[in-house]
Amino acid sequence: NGVALSGTIHWMFDRGLITMEDDFKIIKAEGLIPDNVSKLLNASGYALVPEELMAQPHSQYLRFHREQVFKG
Repeated sequence: NGVALSGTIHWMFDRGLITMEDDFKIIKAEGLIPDNVSKLLNASGYALVPEELMAQPHSQYLRFHREQVFKG
């Protein structure tokens, strides 16, 4: 189950600087992301995901990322 991200955002996700809620709201690690980098994230505060459920990130993997990788 993968998430398509730009290079910089992918780097931040892998290092636990950002993660997503089950509703795809983007969560940022407080104090670890400069404001100019935060501007790279979707202004709505939510990740853009495919409408097809089978193509969306699975909540099990998002939960794992929040609990095991995210630094927030």
